[in-house]
Amino acid sequence: MSAGVPYVAVIGSGSAKNDAETVLAEQVGVEIARAGAVLVCGGLGGVMEAACRGAKASGGTTVGILPGSDRRAANPHVDIAVATGIGEARNSIVVTNADAVVAVGGEFGTLSEIALALRAGKPVVGLDTWELSRRGRPVEGVLRADDAAGAVSLALRSIGKR
Repeated sequence: MSAGVPYVAVIGSGSAKNDAETVLAEQVGVEIARAGAVLVCGGLGGVMEAACRGAKASGGTTVGILPGSDRRAANPHVDIAVATGIGEARNSIVVTNADAVVAVGGEFGTLSEIALALRAGKPVVGLDTWELSRRGRPVEGVLRADDAAGAVSLALRSIGKR
């Protein structure tokens, strides 16, 4: 794989809230694969599994950065499983290995990944995810998209612009 191939992280809840979130994450995976990018995620279920499933169905490559020490814990759509044994701290590794991030829904773990990505100067595109504010005022950071195709396109266009 060429170093010039973009890596896009898909972040979100390990247990998707509803079918719509799962479908959206799967569509994001499809779009990442169609764009020729590599999908990076936390490697487990929910949004991560749905995104990997979409990418694999479209011929893409998936990397799962796992919180535990057992590579076999990865969802069945992960091509390359990386066991870290460091729990939630693996969120930093997910973000470090991405050129851009797409957040689909998410809980506090997703929020931590958003913060880590923004701090590292990486573009974050959100689909029905966290909105950031300070003292009740919106803070710029998460770019908004309306659908999977728009999110992936915006993420790829934003690489290197921050």
